[in-house]
Amino acid sequence: MTPDRLVSVVLPAHNQAEHIGEVVQEYTAALGRMPLRHELVLVPNGSKDATEAVCAGLAATLPHVRSEPLARSGWGRAVRTGLARASGDLLCYTNSARTTPAELTLTILYAATHPDTVVKANRKIREHWSRRLGSLLYNLECRALFDLSCWDVNGTPKVFPRSCDRLLRLRRDDDLIDAEFVRTCREAGYPMLEVPVFSSRRHGGKSTTNLASAFRMYWGAWAMRHDAG
Repeated sequence: MTPDRLVSVVLPAHNQAEHIGEVVQEYTAALGRMPLRHELVLVPNGSKDATEAVCAGLAATLPHVRSEPLARSGWGRAVRTGLARASGDLLCYTNSARTTPAELTLTILYAATHPDTVVKANRKIREHWSRRLGSLLYNLECRALFDLSCWDVNGTPKVFPRSCDRLLRLRRDDDLIDAEFVRTCREAGYPMLEVPVFSSRRHGGKSTTNLASAFRMYWGAWAMRHDAG
């Protein structure tokens, strides 16, 4: 782990105007204490509030922070855009509404000390039994469809070296990009290390996960397996 190494942290932001400023300030402080150079790539996407303006203000006032706004929303679209425009040799993306600064830096440090390895969070706590059940079913489905050994397919932060270049060619624009991510790691033979995290904190806003979106993910994973075959 050398101080000249650059880690890029991609933060999609959708309707998070109320709390994205606090999140970025906390991340900047935590990353600044690490023995690595860093940049935060904010990707406000399709927001109906002032998220894009807040991100622009953060980029104008904070060093190592820039904003890459998108007119259209989509978790996968924002992740892919941020990764494509990131400069680091160590790349990270995460859900800024749920990731604490400690979880972010811990995952990055694991990746920095395990070269050529993909590192991802394995979130152990869900705030409601229905989310725990839904997550279990989805992960069992993905394990069966894609022959995975990992758990918590959607867990972030996800960190990987630029040498894992197939992860820079993901195609999904929606929530299924995380399933595509772990499937790509499995197919490419990239080693993966899962870091358990236990925080259930949410910075603000409302989760977009509901019965309809869960069904789309279950069906989408099945369709992805068919496309891959």
